[in-house]
Amino acid sequence: MKQYFAFQWHITDDCDQRCKHCYIFAENTCKQLDSMTWDQMQEVVANCEDFCEMYDRLPYFYITGGDPILHPDFWPLLELLAIRKIPFTIMGNPFHLTDENCRRMKMLGCEKYQLSIDGLEQTHDWFRKSGSYRTTLEKIGTINRADIRSVVMTTVSGTNIHEVPGIIDAVVEAGACVYAFARYCPTSGDKDTGMTPQEYRHLLEICDAKFKAYEAAGCGTYFNRKDHLWTLYQYETGEFHIPDDAEPGMIYGGCNCGNCHITILPSGDVYACRRVQNSKVGNIFEDRLADLWVCEMESYREYDQFQKCARCELKPWCRGCPAVSSGANGDFYAPDPHCWKTKNDLTGEVL
Repeated sequence: MKQYFAFQWHITDDCDQRCKHCYIFAENTCKQLDSMTWDQMQEVVANCEDFCEMYDRLPYFYITGGDPILHPDFWPLLELLAIRKIPFTIMGNPFHLTDENCRRMKMLGCEKYQLSIDGLEQTHDWFRKSGSYRTTLEKIGTINRADIRSVVMTTVSGTNIHEVPGIIDAVVEAGACVYAFARYCPTSGDKDTGMTPQEYRHLLEICDAKFKAYEAAGCGTYFNRKDHLWTLYQYETGEFHIPDDAEPGMIYGGCNCGNCHITILPSGDVYACRRVQNSKVGNIFEDRLADLWVCEMESYREYDQFQKCARCELKPWCRGCPAVSSGANGDFYAPDPHCWKTKNDLTGEVL
């Protein structure tokens, strides 16, 4: 059990981009934009604090949207979190980041600000909107000057997989503190990510070499190997070893869903994971989070139900991405469509 419990909190759907892979509109392109009231936001903080007190955890908020800075009570919320001494990261757009705004976020306790780059300029702007690529790279410096850690994330699919090495060069040159990528989760309208397992493994191989070259050169960017298939890759290269003292049945890593993470949407709906479209477990204005955690959330902790991972020696540390599995197959416990592993190397059993 980790000390901090992560609440990914979408305070508003309001946004000045309309990204082609946005989950807000994945199931309903005409969706009404939801946004929490100030009273509701205070209620959310209280419910989350109650949860953490119940389970002896510390709250950590990932404040997002839409673009959270567009919410009329964005600054009062940050002031409330500062009073409650709750640390937070903001995940938003670059367009409203000024030196003054970033200094104010830092003063109120913002630790990281996460931006997205989903391709080189032409591809990224096609995904998001014209001018977004250059503005995002420029605002990395604005975030850094305020002494907030700048984080850049890429959502990888067949559309941009070949541009990821170039994205890495661009964000390093711009001075990003952290870089990571995750995979696109298909929605009901599109089940194909456009990548084969072998293509994705090849990307990890290329990025691993690039990360190590930058690290050896003293690069200031931290490369977060976020995707759990990095564990499989490093197991094959010998950089990850199964500990001799690992206890049978213990879960040591892998997906945090059901372990130390939940998502709260502007409507109050509580999701096991934002990237799993059918993972609603309750509503924060109607339910006590502490009760949802031991009841409705239990169905996301049935590790022996993983159709492929349950038979793999890496189950306690990997399990791929159940969100990608769910998007591609409609089943949280289905095999990860990008896992290239075909057998249990310890038993020889075909997976």
